[in-house]
Amino acid sequence: QVQLVESGGGLVQAGGSLRLSCAASGRTFSSYAMGWFRQAPGKEREFVAAISWNGGRTYCADSVKGRFTISRDNAKNTVYLQMNTLKPEDTAVYYCAAELGLRLFRLVDEYDYWGQGTQVTVSS
Repeated sequence: QVQLVESGGGLVQAGGSLRLSCAASGRTFSSYAMGWFRQAPGKEREFVAAISWNGGRTYCADSVKGRFTISRDNAKNTVYLQMNTLKPEDTAVYYCAAELGLRLFRLVDEYDYWGQGTQVTVSS
């Protein structure tokens, strides 16, 4: 089992950058594929990015491709989401998620473990 705690959210102007962090508890962090999702008010939770257990494979949603980068540091039990060139439509609560396995996971229902979320607000 793993517990996840996100941090790094906040208020930023359009065009700015933020780096989200997700710290995981437990000794087996490297066994988990990790993902970032977001949920805006009145909308469903949507996939943002995913990374494999060793960081060898990553995938980003088309809406953030070229602007967001997912990475992980297994020695620190942490996954990151670097967000550049932020837009007002990126405003949402951002969640990290974990799932045991060697492949990437992109669907909400594929993840068993979730953090509490961190708010990102991008002003125009």
